[in-house]
Amino acid sequence: MAEDLAPGVEAVLGDFLDHIRLSRGLAERTAAGYRADLVPLLRGLDRIGDLDLRRIRAHLARRHAAGAARSSMARAATSIRLFGAWCAENGILPADPAARLTAPGPRHELPEILSAEQAATALGALATAAAESGEPGPARDLVVAELLYATAIRVGELCGLDLGDVDLDRRTLVVTGKGDRQRTVPFGPAAAAAVTRWLAGRGRLARPDSPPALLLGDRGGRLDPRQARRIVHRVTAATGVDLSPHGLRHSAATHLVEGGADLRVVQELLGHRSLGTTQIYTHVSVDRLREAHRRAHPRA
Repeated sequence: MAEDLAPGVEAVLGDFLDHIRLSRGLAERTAAGYRADLVPLLRGLDRIGDLDLRRIRAHLARRHAAGAARSSMARAATSIRLFGAWCAENGILPADPAARLTAPGPRHELPEILSAEQAATALGALATAAAESGEPGPARDLVVAELLYATAIRVGELCGLDLGDVDLDRRTLVVTGKGDRQRTVPFGPAAAAAVTRWLAGRGRLARPDSPPALLLGDRGGRLDPRQARRIVHRVTAATGVDLSPHGLRHSAATHLVEGGADLRVVQELLGHRSLGTTQIYTHVSVDRLREAHRRAHPRA
């Protein structure tokens, strides 16, 4: 909150956040994340000119001692680097105090995922349940799971889809991702069949004031990401691996890489700005191969 910072420091931080919102097209939630990283560093400063490398290092050391996750430390260091560089570029500081800052990058940990067989089993069971029920709710739940796994899109992107974003003839979605960037993502026949079934019964949940959303909640409004998360947890828990929508995204991306998809194609499908972000899936695949070798080979 503003009262946490000295007025002059708060003004500089506000200008920085306005800059990155406009120059990078960031969502408010992302800008709020930058603010959350920077406020603890700037709290207690009487003026922005007192910010130096020693203070930055001491702040990060305190976070580390408090048990902050490696990924959280890396994200905070990125926010601080951007802020320091911006202050120097705009003459607010005589030099960038974070120019010599080093911090650990996020560890490439193996995210929990479904195997291809588990995904097929879970989706097959859900398709059977939707067919037997004949109700719109199970048909919609099938679309949630099928599209998340078929396309590896984010749950917020899924819930943001409108009817006009779906081309069943070409089997593609027009997805609006971070920074309002749009990309076209293909999906397969199983997901297309699920969408077709759902659209046939969508009108049973729609109301006169319903939005043109592809997916509707039980009250006729746009499906909330929280409800989509509950659907995914329920579907995946039946396999013995309880995943969030992000875990299903990890599963899809890993299966694409393991199936031989080009990494830049996977980058485009996932909506990653940087190829480096997508490269975690090469690490994941190699780690899984190494683990399989260790377990199976008599001299591993």
